[in-house]
Amino acid sequence: MHVDPSDLSAQESYRLLTGIVVPRPIAWVSTLSGTGGVNLAPFSTFTFVAPKPPMVGFSVGRKGSTYKDTARNILTRETYVVHIADRGLMEPLHESAEEVAPEVSEAEMLGLETLPSDCIEVPRLAAAPVAMECRLRQVLEFGDTRSRFLVGEVLRIHIRDGLVRDGKIDSAELDPICRLAGPNYATLGEIRTLRAMQQTKKHSGA
Repeated sequence: MHVDPSDLSAQESYRLLTGIVVPRPIAWVSTLSGTGGVNLAPFSTFTFVAPKPPMVGFSVGRKGSTYKDTARNILTRETYVVHIADRGLMEPLHESAEEVAPEVSEAEMLGLETLPSDCIEVPRLAAAPVAMECRLRQVLEFGDTRSRFLVGEVLRIHIRDGLVRDGKIDSAELDPICRLAGPNYATLGEIRTLRAMQQTKKHSGA
């Protein structure tokens, strides 16, 4: 089978790519609306982009000509919190993707407790094992649909006690969830540890 992407609509391409690029980590993002409500939404086009200062990025699409509430809120206030959800939060994370009016707080609607952040005014979720307070640093637009890739500097990281060992997150203990195609999610499954690759320096003769 061969697919010519130029023959696909944006929606058809999205459905195909989200089944190819799997599994995808999920940024569960809280923002403040214009009325002060805590908006909450998941985004599975998510990665870290720099270690020093730490920066993470995720892509926000549009519905027709309108960007999602998260993008508008971030561009207005320039602050937000990126959470990592674990297995126990799979249902509320999925339900927070439901489209509601901008003034509706998904956190309140789903009964999720929030806590004050340390560096920004946007609250964080009490139940999330990891929460990263972020300040917007860069916005890039891509493609005909003008999807926005939002890059934020991480100002503070909140980590549940017991998750960090020797300076690293214990992935099995974190038990994060990831996104597949459609309304499908997965957990880590089997974890295999392979031999660490040694860093070698290449020297060239003068």
